[in-house]
Amino acid sequence: MKRTVKRVLELIVILMILSFFTFLLMYLAPGDPAEKRLVSQGVVVTKEVLDAERERLGLMKPFFIRYGEWLFGVCRGDFGVSFKDDMPVGPKLLAGLANTLQLAGASMLLSLLISIPLSIVAAFRKNSIADHIIKLFAFLGNSLPNFLISVILMYFFCIHTKLFPIIATGSLQGLLLPALSLSIPISGRFLRQMRQEFLMQISQDYITGMCNRGVKRRYIVGNVLYNSTAHVLNIVALQVGSLMTGSVVIETIFRWPGIGKLVMDSITARDYPVIMGFVLVMGTVYVVINQLVDVCMGCLDPRIRMESEGHHDKA
Repeated sequence: MKRTVKRVLELIVILMILSFFTFLLMYLAPGDPAEKRLVSQGVVVTKEVLDAERERLGLMKPFFIRYGEWLFGVCRGDFGVSFKDDMPVGPKLLAGLANTLQLAGASMLLSLLISIPLSIVAAFRKNSIADHIIKLFAFLGNSLPNFLISVILMYFFCIHTKLFPIIATGSLQGLLLPALSLSIPISGRFLRQMRQEFLMQISQDYITGMCNRGVKRRYIVGNVLYNSTAHVLNIVALQVGSLMTGSVVIETIFRWPGIGKLVMDSITARDYPVIMGFVLVMGTVYVVINQLVDVCMGCLDPRIRMESEGHHDKA
């Protein structure tokens, strides 16, 4: 119970620091949200009109008062109102987050379906032709940025063959190419790390004993996978941040209506409440997922839980 309370307090402190510095960067950033809004509406911008709009948006208040009002609203579940269209920020973020989680989940599932079988083949057939081909794929996937992969996939499958729509829709067909664009670089990282973990397990004495006793290959593979679960889970958790940040670019390219596309449009419009809400939501998602992974790893490997408890007791 004490560990849970401590983790929740740590999460709150991290989010407070993150929100403060993000708000400070927005405050110091060049550009005027009020002027941007008026110009987009076709209003003739005069000093009187601009000052009135700034007053309405609360931009004339001192920094700490603005931050305090925003923070107090967030604590009550109110993320404010968008500068761009006067719509509540909370529902916009929730709608975008749902689509982003759908894309991220599909990408992660696709990455695991690609990387786990290929890593097993590469580990059990070390230095074979298949191993070299898989390592080449991992190198290329890890080297190419996802925006370049997305452009290549869009050209071949959307423009050249017309198998998929250029603008991603909410259907499975519209989800496939964005998910594939995200999953290829992640698969490259997974392949390299999982292959190394599986090779380490294969070199253990218990695997040597199973081979000497003539145990069937599928049971050996099952034991390797089971004993690598905690490490694989840690590898997956470390890629959550890359998956979330990478989705911003992919959503913009494919016009996927996720939270990444929403924040890119908000940055262009200097829509500070949406940007602040995005940072807070993504920071929460990232920290919560990593905390959940720590708990799961402790359940899978009691040694990790005992080490963590010993560390907390000393602290």
